[in-house]
Amino acid sequence: IARALVTNPAIVLADEPTANLDSKTSQVILELLQKLNQKEHTTFIFATHDPDITRYATRHYRLVDGILESEV
Repeated sequence: IARALVTNPAIVLADEPTANLDSKTSQVILELLQKLNQKEHTTFIFATHDPDITRYATRHYRLVDGILESEV
């Protein structure tokens, strides 16, 4: 995560960014990324199976049978 953020990118693509972390560390990381989004306007795109990550997102999309669906 640190390597992805060191250059202050506009967009960060992350595949399962908290997959190997314990729940407390995952929460700390997601709160940090949410603050970066709000302060620096960095866009984070997560690919995940973890439903807990979705509460940090402002938009949700699902890939179902090869079709991208927007969730409201």
